[in-house]
Amino acid sequence: MVGFSTLLYKELLRFWRVVFQTVAAPILTALLYLLIFSHVLQDRVTVYNGISYTAFLVPGLAMMSVLQNAFSNGSSSIIQSKVTGNIVFLLLAPLSHFQFFLAYVLASTIRGVSVGIGVILASTVFVSISMESPIWIVVFSVLGAGILACLGLIAGIWADKFDQVAVFQNFIIMPMTFLSGVFYSIHSLPDFWQQVSRSNPFFYMIDGFRYGFFGESDVSPLISFLVVGSVFLALSFVTFNIIKSGYKLRN
Repeated sequence: MVGFSTLLYKELLRFWRVVFQTVAAPILTALLYLLIFSHVLQDRVTVYNGISYTAFLVPGLAMMSVLQNAFSNGSSSIIQSKVTGNIVFLLLAPLSHFQFFLAYVLASTIRGVSVGIGVILASTVFVSISMESPIWIVVFSVLGAGILACLGLIAGIWADKFDQVAVFQNFIIMPMTFLSGVFYSIHSLPDFWQQVSRSNPFFYMIDGFRYGFFGESDVSPLISFLVVGSVFLALSFVTFNIIKSGYKLRN
């Protein structure tokens, strides 16, 4: 366990030393989204009765920040270690494959959740936020961050340079995040696009997370939990086996 705790500490220290870049900057970006969209659409859009559009935005923006930063942490750490060559020291260390996997996923999850908490706290300056079911907030934020941490590890292991990680993030992660109901309810979409949204696992992460705040959602939180939980288990299995195989890590 010494090796695991050391690697986890190293990964936590890695993003904490540049906290203004890794935590403060994403919080500021989310707040800018909140101010712009709420200013433009506050009096034009109503999603849930009795809930302002500005309040509706906050959970979506918080969860979007959780997902994007969990992905960034895992992917950037692995690709940086590969490019600089210090990945060899991790592979030689007395760490099991599971400890290697768990340390990276936990560190990425902690960074993602930290940013999400920061977004919610900062948003309270502009709008009152209620929490109807905190347990669902915790469950979906942790599972969502875990899923994106796994995707980040997969992207970092697959990529040979930073540009390839950027392609993965810009053409897969970003579109799936923005088209998952962050800024709108899927019930406002035509039937075809509603079905498309329901095929996006990011939608269930954000919808379930939002339920924890308002007690209202587009689908049942139990359905969202089953989808998100299944995706997390499947991606964890895939990621662990990629690490175990040594794919693009031992070369």
